[in-house]
Amino acid sequence: MTGYYSSPFPRRASVGVDVGGVMVGGGAPVVVQSMTNTDTADVDGTVAQVAALHRAGSELVRITVDRDESAAAVPKIRDRLARLGVDVPLVGDFHYIGHKLLADHPACAEALAKYRINPGNVGFRDKKDKQFADIVEMAIRHDKPVRIGVNWGSLDQELLTRLMNENQAKGFPMTAQEVTREAIVQSALLSAHLAEEIGLGRDRIILSAKVSGVQDLIAVYAELARRCDHALHLGLTEAGMGSKGIVASSASMGILLQQGIGDTIRISLTPEPGGDRTREVQVSQELLQTMGFRQFIPIVAACPGCGRTTSTVFQELAQTIQEDIRRNMPVWRTRYPGVEQLKVAVMGCIVNGPGESKHADIGISLPGTGETPSAPVFIDGEKAATLRGPNIAADFEKMVSEYIENRFGMGTRARAAE
Repeated sequence: MTGYYSSPFPRRASVGVDVGGVMVGGGAPVVVQSMTNTDTADVDGTVAQVAALHRAGSELVRITVDRDESAAAVPKIRDRLARLGVDVPLVGDFHYIGHKLLADHPACAEALAKYRINPGNVGFRDKKDKQFADIVEMAIRHDKPVRIGVNWGSLDQELLTRLMNENQAKGFPMTAQEVTREAIVQSALLSAHLAEEIGLGRDRIILSAKVSGVQDLIAVYAELARRCDHALHLGLTEAGMGSKGIVASSASMGILLQQGIGDTIRISLTPEPGGDRTREVQVSQELLQTMGFRQFIPIVAACPGCGRTTSTVFQELAQTIQEDIRRNMPVWRTRYPGVEQLKVAVMGCIVNGPGESKHADIGISLPGTGETPSAPVFIDGEKAATLRGPNIAADFEKMVSEYIENRFGMGTRARAAE
């Protein structure tokens, strides 16, 4: 796992949890995860989506296990993925009858790398603690970690009511919103304490406390981080579609990550009808990479365009190179170790173009409106060529490919070893 952490705040110390070979917490780089939206009983569809999410860069993938048919499908999914060479840990998402499904389908319990329990709907009244304990005992038996995932949409109402009553008896020193936040934190901590009393090790527990409000998420996780050293999974639940979901998730999680809080993240975007589920993985990676915490793919710097750049050539070239990088990264990660450190610049005019191109590993400054129809190319800070004519874009793409091969290819590493 590549990655580093750069922040004015120290990284919050947390207990490391091994999830199927992926370390969460304990100083490891922040892990990207995602979740399928297929019917898990549909083995073919679920395998295809898990594989796509993993190729996009998801390091953990959660799947819904909500009934016997889906539980029975889990080992088949795991086996099929293994045959495809997709070695990504699967997390089982359990609600209401998870204790029964794990007991009735031991092959499912074994195939999963982690179980996710929601203490707000694991059981109700006198059955709640018993059914929670059943899942924890199953995790201990199969040596699996557990994520205790509180969600304010399914918050333990008994706990919330008790805290509201206590607050009322004190003359309302806290607002209803503040009491709800406290109930979320307490639900996670009390559940973790119960799991440890049952015998689940501290290094087998991850906590999450998901809400849909940006300020609520920041407040809840800051308090949770202050009161425990468990590994924390960050996520803004029901974030929404498109730019709204991206902005809300990035704003809330960016603040927490900057403060050293968070060991694994998921950006829960609602896809457009027929949209690509892998978009949430891409956004998670871009958040971590933009903030300087992880490096996943080469960076393509491109100017926004202005009245000097009436040509769309630089826009099309930047888009083509970005798409080419994402398409090739699954292969490049193996063929060109370190290629994720590459920085490419595609600029649209002479104002900032040459300077920005010099700062990149390889960059091109395309001619703007009224400029000489030539495009200087800079490699490692030095001018390497000037491209002209109708094939500037294709010529530059070829130069990028050659640069990657020369810098990161097998031949370069062989020569360096001599």
